[in-house]
Amino acid sequence: MARTAKIQKNAPDFGIFFAVLVLLGIGIIAVFSASQYYAQYEANDSLHFLKRQSLNAIIGIVGMLFAMKIDYRWFQVLALPGLVVSVLMLVVVLAVWGSRWIPLGLFQFQPSEIAKVALIAFMALILSRDPERLQSFSHGFLPCLGLMGLVCGLVVIKDLSTSIVIAGTCCVMMFCAGAKWSHMGFLFALGVVAVIAAVLVEPYRMARVFSFLDPWSDPQGNGFQAVQSFLAIGSGGLTGVGLGAGSAKWYYLPERHTDFIFSIWAEEMGFLGGAIIILTFLFFVWRGFMVALNLKNTFQSLLALGITSMIGIQALVNLCVVVGLFPVTGVTLPFISYGGTSLAISLTSVGILLNVSRYAKTTGD
Repeated sequence: MARTAKIQKNAPDFGIFFAVLVLLGIGIIAVFSASQYYAQYEANDSLHFLKRQSLNAIIGIVGMLFAMKIDYRWFQVLALPGLVVSVLMLVVVLAVWGSRWIPLGLFQFQPSEIAKVALIAFMALILSRDPERLQSFSHGFLPCLGLMGLVCGLVVIKDLSTSIVIAGTCCVMMFCAGAKWSHMGFLFALGVVAVIAAVLVEPYRMARVFSFLDPWSDPQGNGFQAVQSFLAIGSGGLTGVGLGAGSAKWYYLPERHTDFIFSIWAEEMGFLGGAIIILTFLFFVWRGFMVALNLKNTFQSLLALGITSMIGIQALVNLCVVVGLFPVTGVTLPFISYGGTSLAISLTSVGILLNVSRYAKTTGD
């Protein structure tokens, strides 16, 4: 790593840090409330998922602090090796286990979470080296499209929702890096075709789409999860039924502490409790975009933009699913849903964002 003149650094963006701590705190409370009865039945310990989520949070916070402190130029150095390793892991997990996860004893590791961050870092690197090259379809736009297609293609085999998050993040980065409107229009059309194809080749995805169009037509079958989510959110009213007093987690709502944790929270804490989560995510995205806009270094700016977009898009997809605006799909709510790899990588990603935020111009600059 080449040595350069020392750059003046500011304090990290405390708005981002505070927003993540709020979401993380809500998540730990929500995981315990949503999972305690299920944990007692499955593991004979009502605190089972709370303990594991707390451990996941500790690991993630350590990763966040480490990523916040190291020289940001290491993200440039590790971008390509990280992407190569994550792609190899995606190939291995499909070839050996045929699933999304690599089993590691008591834990499971999800390579697609690593791939998201690695692709963001590498895209930021190549887009920052020659921004004008992106204007060329064959020499700039097409290579980026191929790179995105490679990662999304490996992920979509078992996880359509994560591939949509990855593709959406890359699209935001490419557009903000200067891609032409005509190229982005082509990419959007290609994305629509790819999603339709991914749905058509898997019968369970087709069933989810039909149940999305009218979940009440099959409330005990394919529409069950969506209907139970609606009932949970609707029963919360303005202020909720009380923390821990919700009934949807009594085996009515599947994925209660993972993908549909917002439904449980909204039932128990009401519209106001749900609004706190949504507004905190909006604040996080706003602060992340402000950091990206105030960074002079193009790589740093695109890296901040990519991480902010990744978390924002994933949160948007999850929230749209639980309220019935998207078909049911398996994507977690960042910082809140139960999950080891997802939480640890999300927090580490925030550490990268906080790292580069120290180089942003302050209001008085």
